[in-house]
Amino acid sequence: MEDKYFTIVMLIERLHRLFLDVVKAEVDRHQFTDINNVQCLILYNVGKSKMSVGEVTNRGYYLGSNVTYNLKKLVENGYLHQEQSPHDRRSSQVWLTEKGLKLFDHLSEMIKRHVQNLSRNNIEEKDLQHLLSTMENLENFWSFMVSRELRF
Repeated sequence: MEDKYFTIVMLIERLHRLFLDVVKAEVDRHQFTDINNVQCLILYNVGKSKMSVGEVTNRGYYLGSNVTYNLKKLVENGYLHQEQSPHDRRSSQVWLTEKGLKLFDHLSEMIKRHVQNLSRNNIEEKDLQHLLSTMENLENFWSFMVSRELRF
């Protein structure tokens, strides 16, 4: 069981990196040359909402990245608007620009294509539901372990 557990942990990381490669290929195909794959995930997580920088950070895991730096690049390259809170100068909100919305739409279409093709690869909705449940259980388990300072 230990081997399977560790293999799963490594597979999670590998799958995340592979998905980043898929996102990069999509971005390249549509000739968005001023954004990287991690920034695309951040942009997609912002979606059509207006949210605080803290919410963006907490909403996703952006492999090996500094969210604040990437948000700054997204603003500089015209994908996001950013506005400081008038009540708290340490807080700001971000939302997609027209350019950001265009890329968001491409990424949404990519995900829809993937979902449509899952069944061709013997992945059914029930499989995804089971996997999601298992992943959430792992997340809860690891969160508990961290909160207990890894005391078994």
